[in-house]
Formats: sequence, C-alpha cells, structure tokens
Amino acid sequence: MTTNVLILCTHNSARSVLSEGMLNHWARKLGKDVHAYSAGSAPSGRINPFALDVLNEAGVDTSYVRSKSWDEFVAPGAPEMHVVITVCDSAAAEQCPYWPGKPVKVHWGYPDPSNAPEAERRKAFELTRQAIGYRMLQMLNLPLETMAPSDLRAALEGIVRS
Repeated sequence: MTTNVLILCTHNSARSVLSEGMLNHWARKLGKDVHAYSAGSAPSGRINPFALDVLNEAGVDTSYVRSKSWDEFVAPGAPEMHVVITVCDSAAAEQCPYWPGKPVKVHWGYPDPSNAPEAERRKAFELTRQAIGYRMLQMLNLPLETMAPSDLRAALEGIVRS
C-alpha cells in the first residue's frame, strides 16, 4: 500500500515544492512505496524559479509540480493521506481542513529561502533543499507501512530534533 504524504506551505511555491520533489525523488531511488504531494492554503499559482532550479540541478524531476490548493486533497476521489507535514509556521498555525482517514500531522519548519537577501537567495534555496532532503531520507528509513500512528508521529517529530 502506498504511503501518501501531503506537504503544506501557505503559497505552495517553494518549501512544500522542494519537499514534494525531494521525497518523491528519494522514494523512487530507494524503491519505497511512498508518494508525496504538496499544496497550500493560499497557493500563489506559480513555483518559485529558484526552487525549480535547485531541484533540477540535483537531478529531481519537476515536470509534474504545480502550485495548488489543499482543497484538492479533501475533494471526492482525492488520494487518502497518511501523513500531513507543514513546512512553514504560518501554515502550521492555520486551521487545516478535515483530512479523510485521520493522517498523522507534524510540523517541520524551515525559514523561507525567498526572504534571503537577493545575493544569497539561490544559496538559501539550495541549503533548504539539502535540509529537506536529509529529513526525507530519515523518514524513508522508517517502516512507514507498519507503524502505529502514535509511533509514526513520535518518530517524525524526533526527526526534527535530530
């Protein structure tokens, strides 16, 4: 059974897209039955070009990414989520929709690389991609398909502290 992971950030233009790309990339490379999606509460409708650049330069397929609303994932026929991760503090503080299936919810905050000074912005995106990629690798090392929700939540929260 595929483990579906939804990664949320308010505008779904940078951190959540980096997370979606990195999780799908590593899951494919490692042969894990995990699929990542990303969405936002107020999607911008565009992906930050720096996010696309650093993903592409790391060999990550971005052909499928787009900025979308989290409403798509509560609509009839949407894939059932097993894990929902917020990656920005504002999304973590928002009232999220009801997620069918009662997924495990955790917060993995990252500073917004879009707010870095212009001369350092590309580097900020690359460092954020690397940090996200490392956490995604740690998550993929967990026995996701067999963990009880409370154990999964504790393990995912532990990744932030490590």
